[in-house]
Amino acid sequence: MNSFLHITWCLNGPLSFLPLHAAGIYTSGYIQGSRLSEFVLSSYIPSLATLENCQQPRMKPIPKLLTVALPVESTLSSSEGEISSIRTILGPNVIQELFEKQATVENVKEAMFECGFVHFACHGEQNTSDPLQSAILLANGTRLTLDEIIKLKLPHGQLAFLSACQTATGDQKLPEEAIHLAAGMLVAGYRGVVATMWSIHDDDAPIVAKEFYKYLWKGGSPDVKQAAYALHYAVEKLRMKPTSFLQWVPFIHMGI
Repeated sequence: MNSFLHITWCLNGPLSFLPLHAAGIYTSGYIQGSRLSEFVLSSYIPSLATLENCQQPRMKPIPKLLTVALPVESTLSSSEGEISSIRTILGPNVIQELFEKQATVENVKEAMFECGFVHFACHGEQNTSDPLQSAILLANGTRLTLDEIIKLKLPHGQLAFLSACQTATGDQKLPEEAIHLAAGMLVAGYRGVVATMWSIHDDDAPIVAKEFYKYLWKGGSPDVKQAAYALHYAVEKLRMKPTSFLQWVPFIHMGI
């Protein structure tokens, strides 16, 4: 897969809402080479300045993963299995877990400074009237807002996996500005982000997450520069299932 051409798309205006990574011909009767994903790995970046920042090395990268999940409170029953499969792949010593009532805003923010990687398996919310109030929904109805995220400035940030809905959904009224949770994670200091362009099926996220970490953490030494390859591999595994076009397209990689 490393022989694939890797393109980082820096889009603006109405183009920023298009899933260019899924460009191709999808009519009946498959034609080999008619889909971009067959020979190109796609990443997205909000701006060239953000790309430059993502390329800078971080202070003493910490190969530890923070997982945040609220399967009962958020009624995402599949998220418990999602975290369990990640734990099996990485091993318990690599993971710091915040589960249900432990997943408060303050606990999550504190743990994000202690781990180079973070995986959110909970609900995301895009606020179209006030984009900076878009949020990841945490324990007891609390919200980790975009406004709070961009103020974190994480010196060890490597990668954030937002296994939630609408985490890379922009504001149609501000097409020139990337105002969403995924872009906020890049501003906070993460070099890469896995996010979703629209709502996803609850059963799809665990498949993508499991295969993603299996690829990224192979050999026990994660490399954030392999995240785009890992997501491509994971989405291909999802597409082997009976899925529709709209199920696999939302998953995107941002950053390096």
